[in-house]
Amino acid sequence: MVPVFFVYFSVVSIAAGILTVALRNPVHCGLALLALLLHVSGLFILLNAEFLWAVQVIVYAGAILILYLFVLMLMNLKTDERYLHTRYAVVLFAAVAICGELLLLVMRSPFGGIKGDAPSAAVLKDGDSYAVGIKMFSEYLLPFEIVGVFLLGAIIGAIVLAKTPTAADAEQE
Repeated sequence: MVPVFFVYFSVVSIAAGILTVALRNPVHCGLALLALLLHVSGLFILLNAEFLWAVQVIVYAGAILILYLFVLMLMNLKTDERYLHTRYAVVLFAAVAICGELLLLVMRSPFGGIKGDAPSAAVLKDGDSYAVGIKMFSEYLLPFEIVGVFLLGAIIGAIVLAKTPTAADAEQE
């Protein structure tokens, strides 16, 4: 079964990599890049490298694609304003539906709210992903929160810098 998944992940990764370079629309390139990064993370799962899988999904498929989105915002690509409001409504509806489904799944889970016995960090190996997570969210929680606040400030700054002045803004000055 593993060779079948390996062939699937590798073929889709190669195809998504080619599409990332070959497509003209930057949004489509971003979607192809997302598919590439997620399928590469599938290869890490096949190698039993859970920590590398998590890093691949969180850092690359999450953070790098957000930076790509910032570049698209700063390029100020023109969109047709007639369809913009319907797109926002569709995206908002999809986001609410997905969050609702996740909430229902968590509430109906037989393990929801049950706290298990976690082994101590001394029992775990140094390279174990569970030990890394325990260390990350116990000793290094404050630095992560500070970095989160800095990234939020960077997002707000990028939005302010990317905003083009309108006629109403020019009249106020």
